[in-house]
Amino acid sequence: KRILCPLDPKHTVYEDQLAKHLKKCNSREKPKPEFFIQDINAGLKDETEVPEQLVPVSSLSEEQLENLIKKLRKASKGLNSTLEDHIMSHPALQGALSDPKNGDSAIKHLKQQASILGNIEKLKLLGPRRCFVEFGAGKGKLSHWVDIALKDAEKVHFILVEKVTTRFKVDGKHRRKNSVFERLQIDIQHLCLNKIPVLREGKLPVVGIGKHLCGVATDLALRCLVETCAASYEERSEEPLAKRVKNDKTEKEINTLPKERSEKSVAEKRTPVAGIVIALCCHHRCDWRHYVGKEYFRALGLGAVEFHYFQRMSSWATCGMQDASLESSDTAPERRRDLTEESGQHGGGEGRGAGLLTVEEKKKIGHLCKLLIDQGRIQYLEQKGFHPALQYYTDPMVSLENVLLTALPVHSSSPETTA
Repeated sequence: KRILCPLDPKHTVYEDQLAKHLKKCNSREKPKPEFFIQDINAGLKDETEVPEQLVPVSSLSEEQLENLIKKLRKASKGLNSTLEDHIMSHPALQGALSDPKNGDSAIKHLKQQASILGNIEKLKLLGPRRCFVEFGAGKGKLSHWVDIALKDAEKVHFILVEKVTTRFKVDGKHRRKNSVFERLQIDIQHLCLNKIPVLREGKLPVVGIGKHLCGVATDLALRCLVETCAASYEERSEEPLAKRVKNDKTEKEINTLPKERSEKSVAEKRTPVAGIVIALCCHHRCDWRHYVGKEYFRALGLGAVEFHYFQRMSSWATCGMQDASLESSDTAPERRRDLTEESGQHGGGEGRGAGLLTVEEKKKIGHLCKLLIDQGRIQYLEQKGFHPALQYYTDPMVSLENVLLTALPVHSSSPETTA
């Protein structure tokens, strides 16, 4: 008789072999590795900021929704809502892109990977003697193409971070002698990069990469890179990494974020992070506790409540494109459910207030929500000594989540200086 595994009900086991199975089940609790530090990238938890229960967007009255939209428009005033197009490609993927065996779904993924790779190269991050850390690695295909593009580059290490067991990984397909692949099954929230032997001993510059790094995972990855990774490089100096922005700054100062101040506070700092290239995704899955842009929101007079509704309303950016988003191959099943709920196809999500908005209005509001959340990340990176930027990296017909976040350290435009 087969029964559900008590450690993971997603699979079954013969009842008379249960004891033996529990000793080797992949879901059993394993000893924590050295680089596991509970909640190291989680951010500070302030329970007083988040009310115990917030009503869904669908339950907001017309007046409540109007007030939220007014706050959103005021906060985002002055932000450049039109990003530059950095849609690129790379020779490493030309063969795969022209292979007739690849269907539409595969081609969409390849186009995105080619553009990300092209942007990595444009930022002069594609080279020898460095460590590429792929967050939310999944099958590891982005690292796979980076490895192919590097050809004969020496001393290249790849760390693939993924919290769940993944099938059909491409890790075993790498044959280059000069590159090493290491997969870590760990939640980014608990990952301390400077405890990983190759980074602690090898002192390799780190390039953080990711394709469609979901909502909260982006914030966890940013904190992992620019705080916990940098901590050991600075040998835990008592001097702060960057000055904090005062809460009494004017709205104009916050939106413009003078580069002179940021550069003065960190210009002489060196960081082990050579660069960051992350394709953003699923803002509706962000979390106030983990969000890196809290100071930015607070300085604009916003808090946990506004953030909660803005991140839920961010999915409105795909309004009118519901069918396309549901059919898209890079829209995971759980994300399809979220899109359906947020777009009003489940439980009357339009709500009393949202139902009065046109599809086009909702799309614009959704994009503003995404932009504001991303602007908080931009400010965070500037405070930590980076030159960040947002750009479109692929056509919306290829992926609705088509914004790429890049960042280079202020002190250098090339990682060679940190090698």
